[in-house]
Amino acid sequence: MAAADRTRGGALMELQAEQGLKLLKATEASGAEYDVSAAEAYRKDVEAQIAKLEMEATQLTGKDNKKERSAKGKEVADLKNEHKYVDACKIVKGLEPKFGFFITKEAVRPEIEVAEPAAEAVETKPKKEPKKEKKADSAGLSHDEMKELEDLKQKIVEEKAILKEEGLSGGQINKNEKIVAMVTRLNELKEKQDPGSSKKEKDAKKDSKKKTPLSAEEQKEYAQLQGDIEVYKAKLRNEFGYSNKDMKADPDLKDMEAALLVSVGEIKVDLTESSPCAGMFLRVTVAVLTMVKHTFRLELMLERACM
Repeated sequence: MAAADRTRGGALMELQAEQGLKLLKATEASGAEYDVSAAEAYRKDVEAQIAKLEMEATQLTGKDNKKERSAKGKEVADLKNEHKYVDACKIVKGLEPKFGFFITKEAVRPEIEVAEPAAEAVETKPKKEPKKEKKADSAGLSHDEMKELEDLKQKIVEEKAILKEEGLSGGQINKNEKIVAMVTRLNELKEKQDPGSSKKEKDAKKDSKKKTPLSAEEQKEYAQLQGDIEVYKAKLRNEFGYSNKDMKADPDLKDMEAALLVSVGEIKVDLTESSPCAGMFLRVTVAVLTMVKHTFRLELMLERACM
């Protein structure tokens, strides 16, 4: 009896080893092939268009040309976010395209048949009672909705930056019809992803309203600080290719966000109207951020001159 058990056990181990080797071979898919030359040519063509638009925008100075300058900026943003251009940049860098452009041959994964273990080689075991299935969670986003959520976050930042360039205040930007529609959809997706998150945000806003309000001048400086952060983030993402992780590590952005937290009372600093430090703090912060913004632009101009 013991010898028969050993025989069945040995046969089962051999069968499992054979199936393991077959599964290992199945993972060795032939790689996809890409049209690298076409991707490189398309990338250069789009970047030439971007450079031309940016040059034209720099020549549109003064308040009279704000709308035209903003329109140029929007064209540049659209070109940089175009799916085909994104895939071209990825392929040139040796990465897999995200949207399926410039693929000349799809990756092929071989199909294998896994043999069923022989009846005599498999030891019968008592059936376990099936575990109770967890209640299907209705919350959560699909792949397409997650992509829509990330796209909305980026589009809101870019649209706010464009509206700020046109001279709109923070309040006017937030009331803009397009911004309102995008924010509403963003909140719907956030609520679906994390039920109750909208209520938490509303409660946080109510708590912030209970704090001592800033004066009109300080509110204006706060709005300018918030707008500068959004513009700076958009430039890091669009012109330098920063990811969200890269932006979190950027020291200048950290300083700007810390100053914003201080200005709304997340970091305890006396910013009441009667405080002599409130206005001075925000004015110094805005001055420092203005210097950072000019330094950023100078570095960008020097980089383009050296290309």
